[in-house]
Amino acid sequence: MTSRMWISGTLLALAGALTSTACGYSEEEWQGKLREISDLQNQLAERDQKIQEDQERIAALTSERDSLQGQVRDLFSQAGQLEANLSEIQRLYDEARRQQEQQAARLAAFRATLEKFRAMIQSGRLRVRIDRGRMIVEMASNVLFPSGSAELSDMGRQTLSELAAVLMTIPDRSFQVAGHTDDVPIGSGRFKDNWELSTERALSVVRFLQEVGVRPTVLGAVGYGEYQPVANNQTESGREQNRRIEVVLMPNLDELPDLSALEAETQ
Repeated sequence: MTSRMWISGTLLALAGALTSTACGYSEEEWQGKLREISDLQNQLAERDQKIQEDQERIAALTSERDSLQGQVRDLFSQAGQLEANLSEIQRLYDEARRQQEQQAARLAAFRATLEKFRAMIQSGRLRVRIDRGRMIVEMASNVLFPSGSAELSDMGRQTLSELAAVLMTIPDRSFQVAGHTDDVPIGSGRFKDNWELSTERALSVVRFLQEVGVRPTVLGAVGYGEYQPVANNQTESGREQNRRIEVVLMPNLDELPDLSALEAETQ
């Protein structure tokens, strides 16, 4: 039996006793019983107040427990997200490091190739430049061809033989031979225009490189005519620079940007 039930029972018993035997009590006894009833009522009120306070504390603790459980779930969720973020950061770091290593290897390869051309550069027969990430070997047309001709000169053959010896030491690389002219119209009837002259000169270079041992599967020829000048055609010096043959070291597939994400959009 709980304290509240006991107190309530006692109050009922006292009240009943007082009612049934009121005439048998003296005034002092009567007041004493009333005080006892009042004390018991106060105890009952205190018990009710304590029960209410305990219930409120239980409710507060339950709410706090639920809140802490929610925080724990949030922390687990955040931990999972942080782990995913860390994995992504690690992936990006690894990719950046891989690209950095590739770039360093590519730069070392370019430097080694440039060193192989050193003697020809110093002799003035060619120059090497980097354009949009590509190494370009550039030779003046007057080194390779007589004026207005697509037939190689003796100096041109010697120069291309030395060039071929270097190209054959460069693995896993294709070479595009590009012919360029100035903007002076063709004076002879052999070639229709500068398009044809630049293309025939590029083909002559490709055919000779193949003859001296460069694999034809890594060679290509293109003529740009007068439409990709590197200098001003208004001066003789500028026109001389524009009359040129370029051998472009084409990028490998692993040097090109990854466009796989666009595959679905192009189908």
